[in-house]
Amino acid sequence: MNLIAERLDRVSPSQTIAITSKARAMKAAGKDVISLSAGEPDFDTPDNIKQAAVKAIMAGETRYTDVSGTRALREAAANYFRREHGLDYAVEQIVVSTGGKQVIFNAMLATINAGDEVIIPAPCWVSYPDIVSLADGKPVIVPAGPNQGFKMTPEQLEAAITPKTKWLMLNNPSNPTGAAYTAEELKALAAVLLRHPQIWVFTDDIYEQLVYGGFKASTIAAVEPRLKDRTITMNGCSKAWAMTGWRIGFAGAPLQLAKAMDKLQSQSTSNTSSVSQAAAVEALNGPQDSVAAMRVVYQRRRDLVVGMLNEAQGLHCPTPDGAFYVFPSVSGCIGKTSQGGTKIVDDETFVSALLEEEGVAAVHGAAFMFPGHFRISYATSDELLTEACARIQRFCAGLK
Repeated sequence: MNLIAERLDRVSPSQTIAITSKARAMKAAGKDVISLSAGEPDFDTPDNIKQAAVKAIMAGETRYTDVSGTRALREAAANYFRREHGLDYAVEQIVVSTGGKQVIFNAMLATINAGDEVIIPAPCWVSYPDIVSLADGKPVIVPAGPNQGFKMTPEQLEAAITPKTKWLMLNNPSNPTGAAYTAEELKALAAVLLRHPQIWVFTDDIYEQLVYGGFKASTIAAVEPRLKDRTITMNGCSKAWAMTGWRIGFAGAPLQLAKAMDKLQSQSTSNTSSVSQAAAVEALNGPQDSVAAMRVVYQRRRDLVVGMLNEAQGLHCPTPDGAFYVFPSVSGCIGKTSQGGTKIVDDETFVSALLEEEGVAAVHGAAFMFPGHFRISYATSDELLTEACARIQRFCAGLK
C-alpha cells in the first residue's frame, strides 16, 4: 500500500525555495555565493511595527483570536482597501490568513470541484498551478510573452474560457516579471469577464505598493465595480512592509466566500499569530514613510540591474513596472557552451551553470511556466547586485 496520497503526485516542491536552499548549502560549505533567488525584502521590519508587536506581547495579547483575524486587523484591512482603491468591504468580508499563500489555498480549496478550470497568465508565481491542482482543479496556462509586456490580452482571455472555467487568477504586479496591468488594461479584461458571469476573479496584489516611475497600481474590482461581487482581492504585509516572517495575508471577498474560507481555515491552521496581527495593524494604519523609502531604493536597484544585464552578451532584460524582480531572456545564450563545459540547452542549464561556475543563484523561467528566461530578485544591496551582475556579464562573455 502506498502511504503517500496520490494528490501529491500532482504538485512539485517550490523551485524558488529549492534553489535558495541549494545556495544556502553552498554558502555553508564555504563557497562564494550571491543568492538572488528568494522573493524576500532585505530590509528589516520597520521599528514602529516591531514596537507594536512588543507592546502586544507585554499587554498579554498572546491568545487565540477569531479564525479570520482580530477585529482591529480586519478593520485595518478594510480601511486599506478603501483608502487605496475605494473598495468597501465589511469587517465580515475580510479574512486574515497565515500569509498570502494560505489565502489562495483557502479560496481554491473552498470553491473548486474536480475538473474546474483556472486561467493563469504565464509567467506566473510557481505556486499558483500547484495549488489549483491540489484542489482537484485544472490550471489553464496562457503564455504572455515580452512582446506583450508579459500581460495577457483580452483576446487571449476570451480564447481560454470554456464551460468549465471557474476562476481567472491575476498577479498585479507580477512575480516573476514585475509587469503590472494599467487600469485601462484591467478594464479591457473586465469587459470579457462581464460576458461570462460564471467566472470568478482572484487578484493577488501583494506587490502593489512597490511600483515605480509614476506607475499607478490598480485592482480589477475597483476598475470594474460590477465584478466586485465575484472577486477576491488579496494583499498582505510580507513585501511592502518587509514582514515575510510575520506571515500575514488578507483578502476582501463576497460574504458567502469569506465564510467558506473561514470555515476551511477553522479546520486547518485556525487564526494566524496574534502578535503578528497586532504588528500588521500598525503596518496598515501607521506611518507609511518606510514603504516610500524602500520604494526609492528598489527603483534604484531595478535600474542598476536592468542596465547591467542588458550589457551582458546574449541577454535581454525588460524594465519592469513593479515588484522587485527582473525576468531577462537567455535566447542569445542557447546553444553555446560555458567555460566550465556545460552546454546551454535551456534556461535551466543556464542558471545551473551560472550557480556552479560564478556562484550566482537565480531561478529558471520554466519554474514560472515560461521557459527561455530566468528570474533575479533585486531585493538585496547595491554592492551585491553590482557584483552579481558583473559575474553574470563574465559568464555570458565566456559562452562560446
